[in-house]
Amino acid sequence: MKVYGGIKLYAGTASPELATKVADYLGESLCGRDIVEFPNQNLFVKLHSSVRGQDVYVIQHTAAPVHRNLMELLILLQTLKLDSAARVTAVIPYLCYGRSDKKDQPRVPITARLVADMIQIAGADRYMTLDPHSFQIQGFFSIPGDVLNAQYLLINYVNRNLRADLHEPVVVTVDLGYAKKGRNFAAGIDAPIAFIEKRRVANDAKAQALTVIGEVQDRDVVLVDDEIDTGGSIVQAVELVKENGARRVYVAFLHPVFSGDAVERLAALPVAEYITTDSIPIPPDKARLLGDRLTILSVAPLLGEVIRRAHEGRSVGQLFNE
Repeated sequence: MKVYGGIKLYAGTASPELATKVADYLGESLCGRDIVEFPNQNLFVKLHSSVRGQDVYVIQHTAAPVHRNLMELLILLQTLKLDSAARVTAVIPYLCYGRSDKKDQPRVPITARLVADMIQIAGADRYMTLDPHSFQIQGFFSIPGDVLNAQYLLINYVNRNLRADLHEPVVVTVDLGYAKKGRNFAAGIDAPIAFIEKRRVANDAKAQALTVIGEVQDRDVVLVDDEIDTGGSIVQAVELVKENGARRVYVAFLHPVFSGDAVERLAALPVAEYITTDSIPIPPDKARLLGDRLTILSVAPLLGEVIRRAHEGRSVGQLFNE
C-alpha cells in the first residue's frame, strides 16, 4: 500500500548520469529544477513544479567539489520541505567526511556527525547511502535510513567474469580496518583472505604499508577496499603483494574518489583490472588513462529498487535475503 503520493525524483548537478539511470530503472522522469550559482558563489534553487504531498527523493553524491555538492543537497532538501513534500529522502551514493567519524585525538571535530545533523535540519525525513567509510555513521542520524552494501556487485562481477581463470586466488584487504568486509568478499568468491598492515603517522592522507599477513606467493590477488582517494594505499599494497610473490593483481573498490593525481598513479601500476562503481562519476579524461583495465558497475538498479521498496512500504532487507 502506498502511504505517500507519487515518486518524485530530483538530482543535483553532481551525478546526472547516475540519476538518469535510476529514473530509467523506475520508469520515472527527473523533475525539473533550476540551480543557479551567483557571482558571489551563493546558490539558488527553484523547483519547476509543486511537490506538495509527494514522496520525493534527491540524488546527489558529496564527493569533489565537496562543499558545492553538499550545499546543493542541503538547499534542495530545504526547498522540497518548504514546498510541503510529504516525505523527503536524501539519496547520497557517496557521503563526504566519512573518515571524520570519531575523536581519535584531542581538539578535533567529528565532522561526519555535523554532516548528518545538517542533512536532517535541512529537511530530510530519511536518508539512503552506499558503503560509508564507517558503518557507525548511521548512528549519527536520528532519522530512518538505508545504509546499503554494494559489495555484492563487485563479488558477482568477479564470480561471473574472472573467477574461473584466477590461479589460487586470495583476497587481500588494503588495511586491517577493512578486514570484516574483506572476509565477506573472500567468502563471496570462495577464496582465502590476507591482510595488509599499515599505519597512519600524521594528520594527512599518507599511511605506510608495513607487511602482508597471509599467503600471496604465486597466487592471483584481488585487492579490496571501500574507496580509492589519493591512491597511496593502493600503490603501496600493489607493490607489497608483488614483492611477496603475487602473480596477477586485480583491484576492486566501491567509490572512485580519485583525488589529485590518483589515476595517473594507478595507471602506472601492474594491475590487470580495476573494478569499481558509478557512485561517483569518473571524468572521461581520467577514465581514458586506465583504458580497458577499468570496469565500472552501475549502482543505479540497487538504488532504484530500494527507492521503489521504500515508496511502497516493502522490506529492503528481503532484497539481500536478510
